[in-house]
Amino acid sequence: MLSLRPNSLPAHSIPQNRLLAQLSADDLALLHPHLQPVDLPVGMVLIEPDRPITHAVFPETGLCSVIASMQERNRIEIGLFGRDGLAGTVLVLGSNRVPHQTFMQVSGAGLRIEAEALTQAIEASATLRLLLLRYTQTFLVQTAQTALANASAPAEERLARWLAMYHDRQDSDDLSVTHEFLSLMLGVRRPTVTVALQMLEGAGLVRAQRGRVRVLNRPGLIEAAGPAYGPAEAEYERLIGPLRRNGAESGPDQSSTS
Repeated sequence: MLSLRPNSLPAHSIPQNRLLAQLSADDLALLHPHLQPVDLPVGMVLIEPDRPITHAVFPETGLCSVIASMQERNRIEIGLFGRDGLAGTVLVLGSNRVPHQTFMQVSGAGLRIEAEALTQAIEASATLRLLLLRYTQTFLVQTAQTALANASAPAEERLARWLAMYHDRQDSDDLSVTHEFLSLMLGVRRPTVTVALQMLEGAGLVRAQRGRVRVLNRPGLIEAAGPAYGPAEAEYERLIGPLRRNGAESGPDQSSTS
C-alpha cells in the first residue's frame, strides 16, 4: 500500500512535480483538494498490469520504471519518469488500465489523486487536458526511442542513454542503482552490464561503486548515448519545458584530484 503522510497538501505549497508546476492557478485549484502527499519507497508498485487504476501519482522525487513482460523471467523497461511525469497517463486517454507495470526504482515522494477526481478535472479543463496530453506525447516518443535503442544499440550505448535519462531527473550526480536493476532495465545479463560500465568508466564518463554510479562527465555521457537520446528530451522541452531543474548540467568531475 501507498504510505500517506499525516498532513494534507498545504494550501500554498509549490509542487515539485514538473507537470503540476506548469498548471495555471485555476487548473491547480481543480486538483489541489484531491492531492495527497505520499511516500514512495523503492519497489512500490504504482500501477499493476491489467488492473483498474484507482489513483494517479505525480512524483516529486524518486524514479519510476514502466516494465513490459511476457513472463516473469522476460521483463524489460520500456520507459521511465520522475518529477517530470505522471503514473497513470492512460487515464488521460480515457482508459483505466494498461498491460504494463509501473514501480518505484528509486525511492521518493509525490502526490496522489483518485483516478475519478483526475478524470473529472480533465473533463472540466481543456488546458489541464492539453498539458497532460502533451506529456503523454513526450512519453510515447521516449518509448519509441527505447525500442530503437533496444533493437540496434550496443549495451554500453544503451547504458549511457539510461544513465543520462536518470540523471535528467535528479539533482545529484550520484545515481543509486545496482547491477541487478541495470540488468532488468536494459534486458541484458549482469556480466554485460559490468562490461558496459567498465567501458564508460574507462572513457572517464562515470565512476561505478557498490549500489551507485557517479556521473563525471554529462556531455560525454550524452555523446556516448548515441542518437536514441535526445528526441524525447527535445519533445519534452518543446511541449512542456526544461527537463532538468534550472537547466543544470554536469561537466567533468572536479572533485577527484587524488
